[in-house]
Amino acid sequence: MTAASSSAPDLRQVASLLVIKPSSLGDIVHTLPAVHLIKQAHPHLHIRWISNPEWIPLLEGNADLDEVIPFPRREFRGLDGFVKFLLWARRLNREERQFPEVALDFQGLLRSGLIARMRGSERVIGLSDSREGARYFHDHVVTVNSFAHAVDRNLEMPRFFGIEAPTDELKFPLPAGSAPEGFTIPDHFLLIHPYSRGEGKSLSHENLQALCDCLAPRPVLIVGRQSPTQEIMGRHVISAVNKTSLSELLWLIHHATACLSVDSGPMHMAAAAGKPTLGIHTWSDPRKVGPYQDQAVVWKAGRIAHRNDFTDLDAGQNQPIEAPNIRRMADFLLTHA
Repeated sequence: MTAASSSAPDLRQVASLLVIKPSSLGDIVHTLPAVHLIKQAHPHLHIRWISNPEWIPLLEGNADLDEVIPFPRREFRGLDGFVKFLLWARRLNREERQFPEVALDFQGLLRSGLIARMRGSERVIGLSDSREGARYFHDHVVTVNSFAHAVDRNLEMPRFFGIEAPTDELKFPLPAGSAPEGFTIPDHFLLIHPYSRGEGKSLSHENLQALCDCLAPRPVLIVGRQSPTQEIMGRHVISAVNKTSLSELLWLIHHATACLSVDSGPMHMAAAAGKPTLGIHTWSDPRKVGPYQDQAVVWKAGRIAHRNDFTDLDAGQNQPIEAPNIRRMADFLLTHA
């Protein structure tokens, strides 16, 4: 441990901890090490985590957590959405809980700040990169480097309490997931997640087909969400597009020999699971949003390297994926599988 901040609550005197990080998929993965370090340093803490229902499978069975509280964000849409949100937060305040409690607002948005304050926790701790006025609901603001990776920013929270991150590999407690049904899973398969909601991030159909061609005859399993879908040809290719739940995707990641993903949540899941991972970044900065782990690398600006090896010039480029790049991506997967 390092010395705690003079303004930090003494967690030895705290019974309960409320983690507020409802979304998104990758952001929840990035918060796991910070919460794990706090639990390891203070195993007596009763830790609850507020999460959007769709991301709860990422937290199921997590030994660091005593409870996961669903945040039904979709119910708060429409003209009366804010009123419904306030009523939900009021009920959250009434629920039985241990005191004294500290709330950690890792989300840093208006709604998370309101949740923290309306919960009635004795202290609310937030990060300095909070937005939408969330910091006005925080009793303490932990200074972070807004240009750092999300994992490193979140690690400032345990440091605030005098808990230092280990010099070896961080722990990302992910559940095992559940085996998918409805299709046969081959042995020693490569997992490809080629789709993202972010504009300009998804692999084109032509690039995806070319990649699968380069990987033949190695079994390839394609996952993700896409509409409309286009068939990828090849006897070695199995499409699970639009066919897996988040829990099933976790299982597939754990059982794959190597993973390729565009810049998206599943990329961070694969890296956190310890799999050889290649993240594809077209316009995004891999130093800030790339896969965090050492065994994960990034394609960016025509080369494959660890996220920290890219320069400002590299990070600012938006280079299209061309045929030679596809061959190099395939060679990486085949070499590390």
